[in-house]
Amino acid sequence: MPVADYEVTYILRPASRKPRPTSAQTPWPTASKARGGELIGELEKMGKRRLAYEIDDVREGYYVVMKFRSEPDGARNSSARCA
Repeated sequence: MPVADYEVTYILRPASRKPRPTSAQTPWPTASKARGGELIGELEKMGKRRLAYEIDDVREGYYVVMKFRSEPDGARNSSARCA
């Protein structure tokens, strides 16, 4: 299968005591590598922002943007694994 570049933005639930997400709290890079993908550049941690609408009584989250290269099946399987 052909390899393609992907970009995904995900939102982490804010931790009550830690001000920023750590690499251990960001599952996408690990799941992508496990499926044969590779990161392109660095994770872009956009910081804590207000959500467009409340989800499970949560109004804010940490936004993270990741760019990676993978086969289409690897990209799809990575997202299902982290959901």
